[in-house]
Amino acid sequence: MEFSTADYSIFVLLLVLSAAIGLFYALSGGRQRTVQEFLLANRSMGFLPVALSLLATFQSAVAILGVPSEIYRFGTEYWFLGCSYFLGLLIPAHVFIPVFYRLQITSTYEYLELRFNKTVRIFGTVTFIFQMVIYMGVVLYAPALALNAVTGFDLWSAVLTIGLVCTLYTTLGGLKAVIWTDVFQTLVMFAGQLAVIVVGAQRMGGMARVWHLAEQQGKISGIDLNPDPYVRYTFWTLAFGGVFMMLSLYGVNQAQVQRYLSSRSERQAVLSCYAVFPCQQIVLCLSCLTGLVMFVYDREHPLAPSGTHRTPDQLVLYFVMDVLQDLPGLPGLFVACLFSGSLSTISSAFNSLATVTMEDLVRPHFPGLSESRATLLSKLLAFGYGLLCLGMAYVSSMLGPVLQAAISIFGMVGGPLLGLFCLGMFFPCANPTGAVVGLLAGLAMAFWVGIGSLVSNMGRATPLANSTVPPPINLTTPAVLATTLLTTTTPPPSPTGLQKFYNLSYMWYSAHNSTTVIAVGLLVSLLTGPTPPSAVDPRTIFPVLPRLLCCLPARYRQRLCCGVRFPTQPRSAFPTGWAPCQGTRPRSRATGRPPMRCRRRPSERGRGGHGTAAGPVLPGGAVGPR
Repeated sequence: MEFSTADYSIFVLLLVLSAAIGLFYALSGGRQRTVQEFLLANRSMGFLPVALSLLATFQSAVAILGVPSEIYRFGTEYWFLGCSYFLGLLIPAHVFIPVFYRLQITSTYEYLELRFNKTVRIFGTVTFIFQMVIYMGVVLYAPALALNAVTGFDLWSAVLTIGLVCTLYTTLGGLKAVIWTDVFQTLVMFAGQLAVIVVGAQRMGGMARVWHLAEQQGKISGIDLNPDPYVRYTFWTLAFGGVFMMLSLYGVNQAQVQRYLSSRSERQAVLSCYAVFPCQQIVLCLSCLTGLVMFVYDREHPLAPSGTHRTPDQLVLYFVMDVLQDLPGLPGLFVACLFSGSLSTISSAFNSLATVTMEDLVRPHFPGLSESRATLLSKLLAFGYGLLCLGMAYVSSMLGPVLQAAISIFGMVGGPLLGLFCLGMFFPCANPTGAVVGLLAGLAMAFWVGIGSLVSNMGRATPLANSTVPPPINLTTPAVLATTLLTTTTPPPSPTGLQKFYNLSYMWYSAHNSTTVIAVGLLVSLLTGPTPPSAVDPRTIFPVLPRLLCCLPARYRQRLCCGVRFPTQPRSAFPTGWAPCQGTRPRSRATGRPPMRCRRRPSERGRGGHGTAAGPVLPGGAVGPR
């Protein structure tokens, strides 16, 4: 199972074209001379490239390897995860995107300062950086390791080549290059997966025969309405637990939100969220069909030689190399598909890390930083994170069995961060103390359950058929990459106590951890004194309860706003940099209070792109007072 010249040619072509896109945007147009151009593509992107970039970030290399192995092991129950995509994208489109886009922020964590204070913003930023730095090296090293084990493809040549090419086009071309390479790499991923399915099904006598044989073996699952959260996959677990997983990824993750903010308008950002929905369904179907074809093929043509150690992420590659070995170029196409997933995910990580570091940690301390210096520093940060990714890949190779614990950190952080943003956006009474304590409580709960599950499952692994190693780790999506690893074995028949708690389905992890943040944050806020309504910027709140209970009389809906008075004008009518305060309405007959003056956001001072040196820009081009 060696690569041919055609395979290497296709693989190299992928790298060359990816690097060429970065060079093109570095040498044309605005040439990434401003922070807005480099980090937000000058807010000029249309909805379709943004949607495909969102999909590419979601569809990482570990998903291409992991989802088919899940179908191979557990059947098509995982297919019902597609039900969660509807709410998982509808809520970000109509809740998170409007709030973030109208604030005209660059980093998601700027929101936390506007809603709470600078301390909460720093806690959120550091948590995100920790999450992504750990993940970057693993998402680069893991596919290369699987490829090396199956094909003999040189491990460190693959790691260094992918890492350096990704660093090159991300540093030179900025977010615009990242988005357009994601579009190209998405098309490569579709082509690679489709080629494997078509050729594999043809060799097994057609897709109808594959489906029939898989059904005979019990791999075609029906709807399991069991509400038990300790069962790995049920309809409720996938359809509702998956919603929280999707929200942590598409609602508040900086890598995804940054793409929304690069859209030329709020409408384009919302359309990108809608456009990614059918694309995700197609990707899920392709991955599930790959798993079914692989399962049937393995029954008639064992994939791995007898006595060979195999894990599920390697199973997919064994299948591809066996099915496509007589078709020069197609194995190279699938490897290009695999590493396209790595490129898209890692480049997104580089760009988002450079953004949060620049906007949350550097600019607040150097408000007088010139635009040219800020742009250069952003590029250096992206380059530095690229080198750090290569270093983390080397560390990952040295960890051995601890590698699972390193990967698990990613999934354990997504839920608490989702809870932190929901606490601020949906509960006006939450205060900064409650936000910090809630985040720490959510992280503590996540690590307790996650590490406890990992430890309790060690030594109790049930080997795969024809395998002498523990069952595979499931590498599905970036948001749940880690949590899946914590439940790699079939739960024991009747666990009790903490043992049962540690066998909670990984699909509920985000829901469990985000709920912990909200509950603890509200309790601490009430004990330490809720945030006064006059101190809450209405732009940072989404009045979810008044909108859900719109049939109630107005006075009851106003009480549900916790005293926060929203302007009668639409939020989009207010210029960027101005906060419509509670008193923008006429004098109240009940209180007699005069209208309050609007204020400018503290974070806008000294920043380009949102005003002028004389003051914020008002409608019509006039300059407001400083």
